[in-house]
Amino acid sequence: MNKNHFFALVAGLIFGLGLILAGMANPAKVLGFLDLAGTWNPSLALVMGGGITIGLIAFTLAGKRKTSLLGLTMHLPAANHIDQRLVIGSLLFGIGWGLSGICPGPALVLLGAGSIKGILFLVAMLASMAIFEVLEIRRMSHKK
Repeated sequence: MNKNHFFALVAGLIFGLGLILAGMANPAKVLGFLDLAGTWNPSLALVMGGGITIGLIAFTLAGKRKTSLLGLTMHLPAANHIDQRLVIGSLLFGIGWGLSGICPGPALVLLGAGSIKGILFLVAMLASMAIFEVLEIRRMSHKK
């Protein structure tokens, strides 16, 4: 295992542990956070706020570098516009998150725990990704 894979593994394990400790891998807790009209549980707002703050700092520092701490070329997102595809995708993501209480990161944690909900979510997510690819290929062929 090279050092890049090792650090990717360590980062993934820390991320997964953080999801578990914060309760983000518990669909019931997530749904409690999303239930503004019922018994709202605001605790995940702190988790999200912390994640956004860390991400903002990390992306600000990374944007000033040409290479990563491991010496690899930096590949940061360049898109900065909001279009119809982004809005629709965001809405679909939010609807799925709201219905299931699961998003991709916690789904992998649930999969690792052998949860049926995690497995079903990942199957649905992979099917959705396949549908997107088919639609994207059609969209690109109509542009030509």
